[in-house]
Amino acid sequence: MEGLTISIWVLALLIVIALAFDFMNGFHDGANAISTIVATGALSPKQAVLFASFFNFAALWIFQLHVAATIGKGTVDPSFVDYHVIFGALCGALAWNIITWYYGIPSSSSHALIGGLVGATVAKAGGIAPIIWSGFGKILLFIILSPLVGFLLGGLLMVLAAWVFRNQSPRQAGRWFNQAQLFAAGAYSLAHGGNDAQKTIGIIWLLLISAGAATTDVKTLPNWVIYSCYFSIAWGTYLGGWRIVKTMGTKITKLTSVSGSCASMGGAISLGLATLGGIPVSTTHTITGAIVGVGTAQDVKAVRWGITLNLAVAWILTIPAAGLVAAFFWRLGRDFM
Repeated sequence: MEGLTISIWVLALLIVIALAFDFMNGFHDGANAISTIVATGALSPKQAVLFASFFNFAALWIFQLHVAATIGKGTVDPSFVDYHVIFGALCGALAWNIITWYYGIPSSSSHALIGGLVGATVAKAGGIAPIIWSGFGKILLFIILSPLVGFLLGGLLMVLAAWVFRNQSPRQAGRWFNQAQLFAAGAYSLAHGGNDAQKTIGIIWLLLISAGAATTDVKTLPNWVIYSCYFSIAWGTYLGGWRIVKTMGTKITKLTSVSGSCASMGGAISLGLATLGGIPVSTTHTITGAIVGVGTAQDVKAVRWGITLNLAVAWILTIPAAGLVAAFFWRLGRDFM
């Protein structure tokens, strides 16, 4: 960074913007965790957001920082990253999140951040040389794989539940799942916090590396970064993004306590495995795939495929759209910061 005084103030400003993005991530994507339990009436909306935010924060003690490492040093070459790039990346991701939240589109905050980071870095470098394709390519691959895995797990769990409770009426089976769906939603919220909070941790880590305040060794990452990121996403989840809850909980397919439990658990397993593997997948893609999976397992006609197709288009557009906006903000930051 340029000049010690500017470095301190710019560093502080960008950390605040990063935490604002983290908050918006929880606000935007928290709907993914609570949509099933709100749609089935298991918890009131207020209870649901408190429930989800608790597990978002609790993930701090469960998962190691594998995802943060992928974002911090496995997506773009850190040597190309300066505070202008971080500024562009965060503003691009925030802008896309606000747009999609306003229109109730459950897009991926994760991919908005990654698209912003890549877009701003490419704008600075004037080409794609800084992209680390082993990391970025894995992220692109999981745009397809994460909803597919969620779809398969959600559908398989729904088929398994139907077989286990084949001799019981839907009302009788539903009694078993009234509590099970809380467990499943809690597991999903835990995995959501573990995967998504680490993406902001990775961005701040990258920022500290570029400022010379940390190295690529995770032991040099201050604990306050970790705690503040988990708190910010939990707070955002608590305040909730209700426009997206409606899309996820009611517009894709009708959810019951049984199907809601299977969708949440399918999403939780997918996210948990990805987080343990250090893969920054989209929580939105995963839970959407699981919801479509449980709907399809009951009846293909039970899924509103037009809505699903619209969501898929938004997913494809997220990385390039956030990248273009980030490139604009990179240039703005370079000229005025």
